[in-house]
Amino acid sequence: MAGRFAPRPTRTTVRGGQVAVGGGVPRQAAGPGRVRDWVPEGPLDLGLVLGPLRRGPGDPTFRAMPDGSVWRASRTPAGPGTLRVCAYGGGVRGEAWGPGAEWLLERLPELLGAADDPSAFVPRHRLLAMTRHRRPGVRLTRSGLVLESLIPSILEQKVTTDEAYRAWRLLVRKFGEPAPGPVPGRMCVMPAPRTWALIPSWEWHRAGVDNKRASTILRAVRVAARLEEAVGMEPGAARARLEVVPGVGPWTSAETVQRSHGAADEVTVGDLHLPGIVGWALAGDRDADDSVMLELLEPYAGQRHRAARLILLSGRVPARRAPRMPRGDIGQL
Repeated sequence: MAGRFAPRPTRTTVRGGQVAVGGGVPRQAAGPGRVRDWVPEGPLDLGLVLGPLRRGPGDPTFRAMPDGSVWRASRTPAGPGTLRVCAYGGGVRGEAWGPGAEWLLERLPELLGAADDPSAFVPRHRLLAMTRHRRPGVRLTRSGLVLESLIPSILEQKVTTDEAYRAWRLLVRKFGEPAPGPVPGRMCVMPAPRTWALIPSWEWHRAGVDNKRASTILRAVRVAARLEEAVGMEPGAARARLEVVPGVGPWTSAETVQRSHGAADEVTVGDLHLPGIVGWALAGDRDADDSVMLELLEPYAGQRHRAARLILLSGRVPARRAPRMPRGDIGQL
């Protein structure tokens, strides 16, 4: 009987559906990619612009290469796609593969900050003026994809960044699909909304994701289409739509629209570290809370997120007063 029948992939049934837990989708053969050249107005630093889209050094959807190029694997409305971006001379070249290649190239300028206006920022503190002078290539990216920023932001709720990055890495590698094109290493496209909804409870547990965060993601992917529509709204309205999902609050919605919309004014509140960093940088107050942070950023109304980003890039942070929070792993329980 050997050889008469093709082996069946291992599957598990959950909530009336099925999701593959072994094998995965075979990687597509690398063919010629679509290419687009674009010349930005003013300086552009690829690493600084695209860096916020990277979720940790082992992010399966992101690679920064020694030659300065950046690779991204995304699930677009047209399907999975891989984008390679590199700078040459005064221009930028994007090369894309997969069903979503055309979608990615069409939005390449916005991804690299073409819709952003750095000149609208007027520094009122010496630290911010010096940082902007030293980092002239900083622009705010606009990915145009809500779910790919929302899900990892939910995973980062109330845990250390190491825990959140590990969960994102494990879940995307196990339930995502291989990125199309001649990608470096093992890159994956994040799972489709239905696949997220069919991940068994024990797989969330193994990835270190508690039930509260997992349930929030499940509620979000059930209305994925409605959430993706928010990319056409103003950032404030988009945040309001995101926060309709139970478990998505001001912190999560701000972290999402900063990436999906390139929102220059949507500052993150409810963060454990940001108020103290902003307070220390602008007023020498390391114990500042959200209200103090917002008061200090008031002169930058309309550009508060950019101001906070420049403060983080300045490297001026208060000295640590306690050991790092230990990383937990509920998957070992």
